[in-house]
Amino acid sequence: MSKLYIIPTPIGNLEDITLRAIRLLKEADLVLAEDTRTSNKLFSYYNIDTPLLSFHMYNEHKVVSKHIERLKSGAKLALISDAGTPAISDPGFLLVRECIKEGLAVCCLPGATALIPAVVNSGLPSEKFVFEGFLPAKKGRKTRLEALKKEERTMVFYESPHRIVKTLSNFVEYFGADRKLSVSREISKLFEETVRGTANDLVFHFQQKKPKGEFVITVEGKK
Repeated sequence: MSKLYIIPTPIGNLEDITLRAIRLLKEADLVLAEDTRTSNKLFSYYNIDTPLLSFHMYNEHKVVSKHIERLKSGAKLALISDAGTPAISDPGFLLVRECIKEGLAVCCLPGATALIPAVVNSGLPSEKFVFEGFLPAKKGRKTRLEALKKEERTMVFYESPHRIVKTLSNFVEYFGADRKLSVSREISKLFEETVRGTANDLVFHFQQKKPKGEFVITVEGKK
């Protein structure tokens, strides 16, 4: 029976993948990958020889209809991103939405994501939190930060190394220098690190230490 499987892949350590995910990647007729070069490393590690096809933010609007037709014809497709769960700050939402519109089966497996380990490692309240993903780089950034000033739940953001100091400085400006933060980077990789402190402390830390890797920032909500 045709079905689209959304399959999380490791965010660092290649062993952070489920047995079911490996089986389904081997059983699929085709795997749609954000970057086939990255996915080939995972496939080589687990001896997966299923055909790979690129599916990313720059081509998904152009090719989504082709994959819908594949599913309608009975194919079993798997969707993966470079790391973590597809459609969470990664391509995938568009394809899932079109499958639902067409009445096609979709199954998302549980698995690796940078979000949850960062929240747990932060030591900040985790019974309620809001995931903000990446802040707008330019247009809409100030508006979004202004709207979050009154947020009482723990907030979680993704950020790149070249913008981490700017973002932390924005948090000092909008949330206050004493707001508690936790910054996790390279989760599950060899140089995994979590740094905790006030917004001001963390700006200073990353001004002194060159930022490397992908970051998850967990921010205490307004008291």
